[in-house]
Amino acid sequence: MSESLIPQLPTNPEEPARAAPTGWKTDVMQKRIRARYAKERRFRMWGLAAVVGSASFLAFLLVTMLWQGIGGFQRAEIALPIDFKAAALEVTPEQLRGKGADLALAGAGLNDVVADAAVAAFGPDGVDYISDNAWVAVRDELKDRPELLQGRASIDVPASSPIALAAKGDGNDPEVTKVAVRLRDEGTLKQGFNIDFLTGSDATDPTGVGIWGALKGSLLTMLVTLLIAFPIGVFSAIYLEEYAPRNRWTDLIEVSINNLAAVPSIIFGLLGLAVFLNFMQLPRSAPLVGGMTLALMIMPVIVIAGRNAIKAVPPSIRDAALGIGASRIQVVFHHVLPLALPGILTGTIIGMARALGETAPLLLIGMRAFIVTPPGGVFEPATVLPVQIFLWSDQVSRGFVEKTSAAIIVLLIFLLAMNAIAIYLRNRFETRW
Repeated sequence: MSESLIPQLPTNPEEPARAAPTGWKTDVMQKRIRARYAKERRFRMWGLAAVVGSASFLAFLLVTMLWQGIGGFQRAEIALPIDFKAAALEVTPEQLRGKGADLALAGAGLNDVVADAAVAAFGPDGVDYISDNAWVAVRDELKDRPELLQGRASIDVPASSPIALAAKGDGNDPEVTKVAVRLRDEGTLKQGFNIDFLTGSDATDPTGVGIWGALKGSLLTMLVTLLIAFPIGVFSAIYLEEYAPRNRWTDLIEVSINNLAAVPSIIFGLLGLAVFLNFMQLPRSAPLVGGMTLALMIMPVIVIAGRNAIKAVPPSIRDAALGIGASRIQVVFHHVLPLALPGILTGTIIGMARALGETAPLLLIGMRAFIVTPPGGVFEPATVLPVQIFLWSDQVSRGFVEKTSAAIIVLLIFLLAMNAIAIYLRNRFETRW
């Protein structure tokens, strides 16, 4: 090729114009830098203030509950001397060792014997010093030690609610406070851990109430909820994400599920009342009905969490499994579902924690009955912790205030434990890509 045909580049091309260097030391630039740093400091300050504010509200809630509820875990007891030989209870030691011991002691007038012993020990007002359930403590002691029928013994019985509050420093009656101080100085009144609060059930006297019945009802209700909501929610999420065709019907189902997740819980209570009680004639106030109602409430949450977890699995996992000859169902259950399981479990536990704290739907299906004995199964009448807290908060006796706060502490412990389990499962099984 001829050199004349090759375009000749200029031998001395003009150099492009260069921008003037930034004057970082000028007053204008220094002012802009200071303003930018000031904005960053303000942003960090507002972020820190938001975190401190949130932590302060949580700390205020916890401290308030602990301050008001710590007394619910304490029990004031009075040493009551009783002369069983003089009382001449028409009960034999053999009867106390049998199954009908409770009925035999109640028929023998044990309650009157305890009341007479209180009057003999503390004067005409002695009955007001002991709880209405004091005879229950005496009954249990006699069942454990039948030989006491032939002698005299000092038995620790629960103090009445005013005396117990005064012993804990929360009394509002000066006369009752003086009595509590005198009994403590005499060595008759003492305080200890209230184990009956964790092992007992509901009662009319605040000194004899317990949360085990409500706690067992909550556990049975949550078990039914999990067994119904988890498999249906997970399989629904798998179908919608992996198999469902993309059409208007699928879009309608997705919108409906999202709307159901935002429906107030009391609506699900009305649904449970209409379907499970009125139509299906299931037993009222049973954990089975409560669990089915709460399962309807948290099922949309599990479906949404499951779909998001399945969607987060990279498509390359599916393509690789299909490429080596795996079937569609093998891809889902051997590869996709194990990788999505942490997100599914997290959503499930968060939904269960929400269900554990629900009250309105369970009130509508009748789980607000006065339950003296813990339920023995999912078909027996029961109540749950949130409903029990609601019922105690509506009582007029001041003794129920600390019991309500103590029950709230137990409920918060369970909620924190469930959220901690969700965080652990997410960190334990999460796979980072």
